[in-house]
Amino acid sequence: MSDLNLESLDLDSVGDERRKLTQQLYLYNNRLTEFGSMQIHTLNFSGNRFEEVPIQFLKLQKLKYLSLGGNKLKSIPAEIENVTSLEMLYMGGNLIASIPPELANLSGLRYLVLCDNRIQSVPPQLTRLYHLRCLSLHNNLLTYLPREIINLVHLQELSLRGNPLVVRFIRDMMYDPPSLLELAARTIKSQNLLYCPDDLPGNLVHYFSLASKCPNPKCAGVYFDSCVRHIKFVDFCGKFRLPLMHYLCSPKCTSPCSSDPQSDTESDDERGVSADRLQRVLLG
Repeated sequence: MSDLNLESLDLDSVGDERRKLTQQLYLYNNRLTEFGSMQIHTLNFSGNRFEEVPIQFLKLQKLKYLSLGGNKLKSIPAEIENVTSLEMLYMGGNLIASIPPELANLSGLRYLVLCDNRIQSVPPQLTRLYHLRCLSLHNNLLTYLPREIINLVHLQELSLRGNPLVVRFIRDMMYDPPSLLELAARTIKSQNLLYCPDDLPGNLVHYFSLASKCPNPKCAGVYFDSCVRHIKFVDFCGKFRLPLMHYLCSPKCTSPCSSDPQSDTESDDERGVSADRLQRVLLG
C-alpha cells in the first residue's frame, strides 16, 4: 500500500498495521497528539492537536513533504535540519513565534509556508536556502526583513500581507555612541594603520578582528559594538518597496538630507531586483 487516506475520521491514534509500507499518509482533521515511526515521503497532519513536532518526524530522512498546518505548534525544533530530503514544509496556522536558524540547513527546501503564526523576525541564515521558490510569511508580526533576503536568487513568490511592515511602514534608527576603545579601533582599521599583534594584548587583537565593514558603498568605515539599526526601503520589481534592516557605522551613512529615494546606503544589487528573480511580492 503506497497511499493511506485517513482524513476527518476523528482518530486519536494510528496503529502500526495501518502504517506499514505506506509512502503517503494523509491524516488531517483528526485528534492526533502523537505518532509512531515509519519510512515515508509525504505526511499531511494538518488540523490536528499537535503542540510539538513529533520526534519521529525528525527521523524520517526520506520525507519530502510535511504538512502540519492548523495545529497548536509553538516552535519549530532545531532538529528539523535532520529531515535532509525535505522539499516542502507547511506549518501555517500555528502559534510559532520564531524561525530556527537550523532550518537553513535544509538545502533542498523549495516551499516554506509559515503564514498565520506569531513570527517577529526572519533569521538571515535562511538566505542559504538556495533552491527556495516560495516563502509564505503573511499574517505574522514582522516589522522588517533581513537585507540578505535579496540573495534568494530562485525565490519567485514572497507573501507578506498582514504584517506590521506592510500595515504600517516604519523607519527606525537607533544609535549608541561608540566607546573610546571602539573609536580607536575604528581609526586603526579604517585607515589601515599597521600594528604588530605581538606588541598588543591578545584580547585587543581579537577585538580588532571583529570589525564589520559598513555596507554603504560610499563609506570606508567599520564598526564593532556600536552601529545604527536602520530600516531602509528597497525596490522589488519596480513596484513594491520593502523595509530591510541595515547596520551602518554612523547616522551620517543614512544620508538624511538626500532627496533621492534611493539613498546612499543602497548598493547596486539592492537598487532593484529583476522580475525573473522575484516574480510576485504579495502585500495585500
